[in-house]
Amino acid sequence: MPEEIELEMAKIQRLREVLVRRESELRFMMDDIQLCKDIMDLKQELQNLVAIPGNHLQLHLVKTKLQKQREDELIQKIHKLVQKRDFLVDDAEVERLREQEEDKEMADFLRIKLKPLDKVTKSPASLESLEKPEAYVSEY
Repeated sequence: MPEEIELEMAKIQRLREVLVRRESELRFMMDDIQLCKDIMDLKQELQNLVAIPGNHLQLHLVKTKLQKQREDELIQKIHKLVQKRDFLVDDAEVERLREQEEDKEMADFLRIKLKPLDKVTKSPASLESLEKPEAYVSEY
């Protein structure tokens, strides 16, 4: 009875972890979408700024100086957002690997916990077939 309760608690904990992971994935996706949108908006503004022609030479020189400042500012913002997105992607990969390790540990834990229950619920005849490797070979 205590083993069954412990196993049920482990299952509930596993379900909780799956839900927390899913929430984390959704947050990552929302952040990634927002960063990509911000990057695209800044690129579009930069493209529009570069495409503006100047009519008079004097106006063109003044405009070019202001445009150049804004272009530099936009390039810096884009660069920072790209770095932030790269960090986000790297962080997601580290999280994925950590979750993979957790999954392996949980599978090992459940396998160990289920083994004693298997012995209690199996008949002696079925246990004998588990102990004989040739029983598996003859089935295939």
